[in-house]
Amino acid sequence: MIGTRTESYVFADLSLARRLEGTEAYSNARFVEARARVFPHYDACWIKVAGTYAMYDGAASPTTQTFGLGLFEPVTHAVLDEIERFFQDRGAPVYHEVSPLAGLSLVALLNERGYQPVELTSVMYHPVQRGAGLSLPLNEQIHVRTINDEEGELWAQTTARGWSEYPELSDFLLELGRISTRREGALSFLATLNAEPIATGVLCLHGGVALLAGACTIPEGRRQGAQLALLDHRLRHAADQGCDLAMMGAQPGSPSQRNAERHGFRIAYTRIKWSLAKR
Repeated sequence: MIGTRTESYVFADLSLARRLEGTEAYSNARFVEARARVFPHYDACWIKVAGTYAMYDGAASPTTQTFGLGLFEPVTHAVLDEIERFFQDRGAPVYHEVSPLAGLSLVALLNERGYQPVELTSVMYHPVQRGAGLSLPLNEQIHVRTINDEEGELWAQTTARGWSEYPELSDFLLELGRISTRREGALSFLATLNAEPIATGVLCLHGGVALLAGACTIPEGRRQGAQLALLDHRLRHAADQGCDLAMMGAQPGSPSQRNAERHGFRIAYTRIKWSLAKR
């Protein structure tokens, strides 16, 4: 059970990093494919170069970046040339999310090519076992369920309200509704209080890893246990699907990180997002 502290943690090594980054890459690739089906004018697409997933989801999308750089195959100038052309030919900035397990030689190469660090993420993990959930009391008035095909817009509107402090993401979030129910390998969850939607979350499954993402609560619904209920529900679903590992990301030192650690998640590593300076 999550929260009992009896679980067996795997070591935070290269093998773990490959599983975690591979899952996030898979999740984002499926998102880009769903975008291409629903909004073909975006020309959304992805490629794989030397084990690295490069995703294009529109020039301003936070999904437009790479995952897994340097974890699966060595990175050379030629590899970066190909990846950079993929983004630049589409008028998009070049971003890489890089695990420290990729090694210092990659950091040196990125510095040499004019990249600068722009963001940090704590990548956290927790073992999952059959019957997993939170050994904590939940608010019985909060109900969690997956959305159906007709509830994409409701889910997107709730998500946008949950991230209302970031108005620059509003258009991106509102479009999620039509994508959320068409994305392979992912489920969108809705938490309600007195039948009113107050929180959302996403669960992506790949290779025995459950990626917990997209968690947010509308301002007036906070501090009532919605995220706790969403976490519990998603962990139980992941365990039922045979996953042995759960993961999530958060800003270092943030309330989200502290909450995850309270429920037994450990930090595997701090990932750096690199941006190629304009030339």
